[in-house]
Amino acid sequence: MQTYLADEAGAAPADLPAFVDSWNDLPRDQYMGDGGCYRSRRHATLSALPSSDTASLAPHQPHYQSLTYNPLNGGIARHFQPVAPHVLQGASMTAILRFGCRIFGRQLPHAHWHIEVHQFRIDAKLAAAGKPTPEGLHRDGVDFVLMLMIKRSNIANGCTHIHDLSGQRVDSFTLHQLFDAALVNDRRVLHEVTPVTALDPDAPASRDVLVVTFRKK
Repeated sequence: MQTYLADEAGAAPADLPAFVDSWNDLPRDQYMGDGGCYRSRRHATLSALPSSDTASLAPHQPHYQSLTYNPLNGGIARHFQPVAPHVLQGASMTAILRFGCRIFGRQLPHAHWHIEVHQFRIDAKLAAAGKPTPEGLHRDGVDFVLMLMIKRSNIANGCTHIHDLSGQRVDSFTLHQLFDAALVNDRRVLHEVTPVTALDPDAPASRDVLVVTFRKK
């Protein structure tokens, strides 16, 4: 993935340190149906024309999932703070969105994409594990999902499980390094991530990921 996201000279995007650091400025998610205070996030909405690898920013809007796809937090419009402009317009995010448009555009070449970007941080504490997917095994209600690891700090677990629509597990893996990725056909599989716990309970512990969803308009 780092090769795919490199610039024309093969170097990492120029804003990569600032991009990774932006996860330190995510507001707490106030919509957790389980009462948890372990998740922070920002959100943005974009669009892309068919056969285009350029995503355009759409007016900021709430994130909505039906209870069918998210029985814990769905059924309401959730208003999150927007992804910071310098992050959304920077070289790293531009490369990620370009990659998503290209790879998923091969699957649905005539799709006009509705794209949502989610920055997530899960705080992990030894006595109360952080839940990357508190809703459990689920689909997102889109066409495709790109999940990118940004940083793991002082945590154990966080294994991604992929199941077919009958519930049978078909794969398990753990994203470890910067830009380790999972590309998911949301129409064909379900996914979940196991809770994370702190290795050292006296030190900060977190799992930072970027999730980008693509839904045909």
